Amino acid sequence: MAIDPVPLLSRYDFASRSAVIAAVSGGSDSLALLFLLKSFLDNCAPTTRLVAVTVDHALRQGSGEEAASVARLAARHGITHRIMSWRGQKPATGIPAAARRARYELLAQAARLEGTDLIFTGHTADDQAETVLMRQARGQGRGLAGMAPVTLFDGAVWIVRPLLTVRREALRDFLRLRGVDWLDDPTNTNQTFERPRLRATLKGDSDTFRAAFTIADAAAGHRIRLGIEAAALIRTHAGSPAPGLVRLDHAFSDEANREAAIYAWRILLACVGGASFLPDEARAASVFDRLGGPPFCATLSRAVIDKRSGGIFLHREARDLPDPAPPRDGALWDGRYRLRVEAPAAGLVVAPMGPENAAKAAFPPHDAPQSLVRRSLAGLPALWRGETCLGPLPGGIGSYGVAATALAAPWASFLPSFDLAPARVVTTLLGGPELPDPPLAGHNERKA
Repeated sequence: MAIDPVPLLSRYDFASRSAVIAAVSGGSDSLALLFLLKSFLDNCAPTTRLVAVTVDHALRQGSGEEAASVARLAARHGITHRIMSWRGQKPATGIPAAARRARYELLAQAARLEGTDLIFTGHTADDQAETVLMRQARGQGRGLAGMAPVTLFDGAVWIVRPLLTVRREALRDFLRLRGVDWLDDPTNTNQTFERPRLRATLKGDSDTFRAAFTIADAAAGHRIRLGIEAAALIRTHAGSPAPGLVRLDHAFSDEANREAAIYAWRILLACVGGASFLPDEARAASVFDRLGGPPFCATLSRAVIDKRSGGIFLHREARDLPDPAPPRDGALWDGRYRLRVEAPAAGLVVAPMGPENAAKAAFPPHDAPQSLVRRSLAGLPALWRGETCLGPLPGGIGSYGVAATALAAPWASFLPSFDLAPARVVTTLLGGPELPDPPLAGHNERKA
């Protein structure tokens, strides 16, 4: 089958990038992606270098030789290739999730080595349908949108999925016409895992496949619209009078768009508490319904909710903050901050600032109760040497070579393009860096 790479790939911004990464396992999907990218770049963006990257998870015998075979194939076609290996001890449980995280970390490392922020993966329409149906079985509402066409990983690297509308068999026909053989990973048919079991039941069931895409399209559109509406509410009603402290005005609880208000509420709770997932919708709605009543104090998703006459205040609860640890570049701290490390002095650790140091800290004037400011500051990351607190970590690299930047906790690792609007607003609210634009040609989302 002839597949034209131009409509699949022309929407991405290659002009501003000297290189792009293609994640290539050796399976049919990723090899088809590799050759589609090569054809497109050769004809439409010849100054952009293509680099194939194979991740060797080292989880089964022979994986190293499979990676080497991909390297040989790439060499025959004049394509630069890297093998990135997952080293160290592997977990006893949760292997698929751990392998997925390791895979993207290694791909991102390869992207940095090649001076790019663009990683293409070969996820197909078949993968999308399987994802949607698995999430539907778990009752995951937002997750029914499936995989996003672009996703920001660790705040810096874009994962691009241009084949989400292309069936796997069409990609295999494309490879057959080119005389390219592919590897079959035995884990793809190992029915110990959920996805291979579902894949077997979907084979030949075109009605279920089409139904999955209908679900995904509707869920993606709703998720994007709801995110835009929630972002507008956060922009209107929320402020940050001190680091780690968010204040909502009372009008927030009276918003007519209840669905968007509760979504915004869940996002704020997760961000303030450093939670990787939004709090349960029913529990969040129950607390939200109390915001219009008398003052109260409650905790949800590690966020303290303190409703007072002067506003609705949110800050991180004092329990279960991270233990002291040496600063590591790129590490997440409490889900709320990403550490940047250039040249730290020996003997430094990152730990919570603590109530005693928060009481002595000097911050600009603020419109919030002093007691709440102190509590929020006590939960900030600070540099320590021994028993001495050297102060809260600055946004920029300071004299100690370490910094911490605020982020939107639910999207700290993976930010799907569906959620860009609320993630941007909340990151700005918390004082984090501006999020990059998606790698789309002629992208003007910010201006819109």
